Amino acid sequence: MSTTADGTAGGGPLSLTYSPCPNDTFVFHAWTHGLLPGTPEVTVDYADIDVTNGRAERGEGDLLKVSYAVLPWVLDEYELLSCGGALGRGCGPLVLTTRGGSAADLAGRTVAVPSERSTAYLLFRLWAAECVPGGVGEVRVLPFAEIMPAVRDGRVDAGLVIHEARFTYQNYGLRQLADLGEYWESSTGHPIPLGAILGRRSLGAERLAAVSAAIRASVEHAWADPSASRQHVLAHAQELDPAVADAHIELYVNEFTADLGPVGYAAINELLGRAAKAGLVPETRTLP
Repeated sequence: MSTTADGTAGGGPLSLTYSPCPNDTFVFHAWTHGLLPGTPEVTVDYADIDVTNGRAERGEGDLLKVSYAVLPWVLDEYELLSCGGALGRGCGPLVLTTRGGSAADLAGRTVAVPSERSTAYLLFRLWAAECVPGGVGEVRVLPFAEIMPAVRDGRVDAGLVIHEARFTYQNYGLRQLADLGEYWESSTGHPIPLGAILGRRSLGAERLAAVSAAIRASVEHAWADPSASRQHVLAHAQELDPAVADAHIELYVNEFTADLGPVGYAAINELLGRAAKAGLVPETRTLP
C-alpha cells in the first residue's frame, strides 16, 4: 500500500484491489501489465467483493473496486472515480432456488448473499420489502463461488448471485426466481449501478486525475485489442469457458465503464436515495 502509517498518501506505487471477474481483469489488464507508458505505477491484489467493501470501510488501500452500496460509509475518505466500474442494463443480480417459484416462497427462508454491503443485497432488500410478504428469514454471507453450490446442496433456500452466474446457474440445476435488474429498471428506468472504483482523497486531485486517465486508457486498449488480455482474463475467471468470459465482458464493460456521465450518476443517486429513504443506508450527498 502506498499510504503511510497516519493514512496519508505516500509516493510509491498505488495499491489497486479488484475482483478476479472477467470484466475487471479485462478493464485493468493494459494498465497493470505495463502496456500504458507514463501511467501511475500500481500493485494489484485480487479480492472478493465482500473483502474489498470491508477494506474500503476500514480505509485500507489507495484504489478499490467496491459495491455502490458501500459509498455512504466511505465517501469522506474516498472519491468515486467516473470510470472503470460496472453499471448497465440487463445485467442485474439474480435470486436463484432449486425450484423457481415466486417471491412469496422466500418468506422466512434462508438466503445466501455475497456481501451485506453489496449493491446486489441492497437491491434485494428493496425488492423483498415490496414483494416478499413478511420478509425473508436468515441471511448468510458466503463467498461468491460458494453460493450456487450451497443452494444446489440445500444448505440455503435461495442465493443472490451476480456476474458469471447469469450464464451458468443452470449447470447447478438452479432456477431463476427473480431478476433484480428487471425489477430495478422497470421501477426506475435507470441502468443498474453495481461496482464502483474509489480513490483515496488524500492522493490529491492531480494524482486521482492521472489514475482516471490511466483507467480510461486501459479500457480503450482492451476494446481495441481484446486478445491482449484473453489469457489473463481466463487465468483468473471462476468460470473457465471462454464463451462465458466473453459474454460476461460484453455485458458488464460498456459506455459507463469509460465514463459514468449524467445517466450513470443519476442512477447512482436514485439507488442511494431510495435506500436512504428506506433506512437501509445513511443519507449521502448528491453525486458527483
